Amino acid sequence: MFSFRFRWDFQPNRLTRAIDKKRAEGAEILDLTESNPTKVGLHYPAEIVDAFREQRLLRYEPSPAGLGEAREAVAQYYFDRGIAVEPERILLTASTSEAYAYLFKLLTDPGDNVLVPRPSYPLFEFLATMESVEVRSYPLRYHGHWALDLQGLLAALTERTRGVIVVNPNNPTGSFVKRGELDELTRICKKREIALISDEVFADYAFAPDSERVVTLAGQQEGLAFSMSGLSKIAGLPQMKLGWIVTAGAAHERQQARDRLEWIADTYLSVGTPVQCAAARLLRAGQSIQQQIRARTAENLRLAREALEGSAAGLLNVEGGWCATIQVPKLRTEEEWALGLLESANVLFQPGFFYDFDGEAFLVCSLLTAPAVFREGLKRLILQVNCT
Repeated sequence: MFSFRFRWDFQPNRLTRAIDKKRAEGAEILDLTESNPTKVGLHYPAEIVDAFREQRLLRYEPSPAGLGEAREAVAQYYFDRGIAVEPERILLTASTSEAYAYLFKLLTDPGDNVLVPRPSYPLFEFLATMESVEVRSYPLRYHGHWALDLQGLLAALTERTRGVIVVNPNNPTGSFVKRGELDELTRICKKREIALISDEVFADYAFAPDSERVVTLAGQQEGLAFSMSGLSKIAGLPQMKLGWIVTAGAAHERQQARDRLEWIADTYLSVGTPVQCAAARLLRAGQSIQQQIRARTAENLRLAREALEGSAAGLLNVEGGWCATIQVPKLRTEEEWALGLLESANVLFQPGFFYDFDGEAFLVCSLLTAPAVFREGLKRLILQVNCT
């Protein structure tokens, strides 16, 4: 009766059931996984609400690629970062998730595949399967820092590979693509006529400068590449539902892709007029939210480094983003660690297998967490770790 796409187990996992049980019992859980910026005590300026008090929001003028003024606001975002992006190369979407759906429609036929990094955010399999596309993974390796395993990527390629996805910086590892890695990726993709797709929603959240770091693929000149971002992360406004795709690469391929993307977007016309009209003001207002997020994540990263020093747990190197990864002793599985911390200490971490970590035992936490909660949660973790 239903589509074959719905092949997942709809039953809640053990950790979800344990969380529900704790909350039903009235327990106060220290949630170190909260990644919603609207729930962690940030100050949102009144300009955000004011941006929606204009009469022109009531006028509907559909534009497949998005309203010109909104695309110009996104182009200004890149210009402020030293990157020239013409508004004509920008196509607005309701989110980066929708942007992925558009790109899968553009690039693939049923049964084709795309390559995604491992570890990484677990959304790719759902998004790709909804488009009848297979997901194949390529590894990131950790040796004091994260690096892309190019041999592993080459081994994952098939004749039906249509795209290689990079998450830059990666979620949850916080690792950026380096210039040498991008050169190799470009060479591989160009030779095989494969598109390069870069998810850059956390690109503004680097913890330190690095001249070898790739900030965006929006200026890519070779092959075919797509750069994606949106208000959700760069302005801390997930509720505003505005993302975008910047088409980059060689001019001929780029124009063909733009024409087809506009056709896809014209079919759905999903981006709301109010958020497009407000885009420039939201991006400006989002700068203060971004500053707060930068301060919060930097402070929590400092707390984690200090708290874990000398303990039986270790903090993996992280370059940017909103997450931190903690390696705990392999005396228990990740699931056992997460369940044990929740049940005995009322503190919530995510197990590494949620993100497809290769090996044991890792716990992932959000650096957006309120500092008092974050500090106490780490304290309880360390007590558990040092008692094993």
